Amino acid sequence: MSVIKHDQTPLTPMGDCGKYYVAHGENAMLLAVEFSDCPTDEPIPLHSHPHEQITYVVEGEIIFYLDGEPHRMQAGDMIVTPPNVPHTIRMLSPRFRAVDVFTPLRDDLIAQARQFAHNTDDE
Repeated sequence: MSVIKHDQTPLTPMGDCGKYYVAHGENAMLLAVEFSDCPTDEPIPLHSHPHEQITYVVEGEIIFYLDGEPHRMQAGDMIVTPPNVPHTIRMLSPRFRAVDVFTPLRDDLIAQARQFAHNTDDE
């Protein structure tokens, strides 16, 4: 069992204006993401991955582009991104927070978070 306390966990940078922290078990993981002061005139870089992703919008407003199709989303909305489907977001509000669930595990994001926490501990 893992307990992750927000106020005791360094947020790992994600791109130019995002940050996250992660919790995971053996087969699934959750990412709490925060974006602030991102450009609103263009989306963040398009990406895809071999993981299924479910996003729950906690705060803010975005356009979620899923395979090129725009979906305007706000707090309380959810979207499922199938594996290998290109997706991105464009900010419509100054701050955006979401919870992403991934399966299988995103080892890349887990490793980044561990490395960032390790580097933060060394300071």
